Amino acid sequence: MSSSAHLALILFGSLLGATACSAKASPAAALPAPAVDAARASAPGKQTVVLSGGCFWGVQAVFQHVKGVISATSGYAGGTVKNPEYEMVSTGETGHAESVQVVFDPSQITYGELLRVFFSVAHDPTELNRQGPDEGTQYRSAIFYTSDEQKRITDAYIAQLDQAKVFSHRIVTQVAPLQAFYQAEAYHQNYAALHPNQPYIVFNDAPKVEHLRQEFPDLYTGK
Repeated sequence: MSSSAHLALILFGSLLGATACSAKASPAAALPAPAVDAARASAPGKQTVVLSGGCFWGVQAVFQHVKGVISATSGYAGGTVKNPEYEMVSTGETGHAESVQVVFDPSQITYGELLRVFFSVAHDPTELNRQGPDEGTQYRSAIFYTSDEQKRITDAYIAQLDQAKVFSHRIVTQVAPLQAFYQAEAYHQNYAALHPNQPYIVFNDAPKVEHLRQEFPDLYTGK
């Protein structure tokens, strides 16, 4: 499917009240803080993780408003094709997921705090290979970690949430080492910020940012 046709279908779905690319998780209670987390760093630095949770527009919009995040870039990860293009990824045949590369300062926010945002307001981690009406492995929930510490914290937090039965269904998020991240086309970058009045963004992605502001006021930045 061409990118223009896909965008047309997305817009049509928005007008029908669909919730693609938003699919806020619906836990039975507020998500607890991770019992296992990294210590806040004593000096500024940079760490990276790649997160996938449906359409990358909304995930990018959320993390662009999180304190301590240096950059959030839309792209593709988890597949076997080098330098994939959007049309290729959209077929579901490359193995890639629409993803967001999050670069953060561990002296401003911990990795566990990022996970708490990801599992609560960025997407629904209990939906398998879809978010809302967007279906396919390219919309899967995934965390591509870049260190053993990130894997340890991720595994522990997923186990913690499942054991607490925070969600009505088990978390299906894929946890895998990052092999490669490919930046998406320019027109996908900062999409929600550049198209705030598009119905799809208004109905689906703007609410995610608002949920972030309401649920994590200490982490929210209006930048």
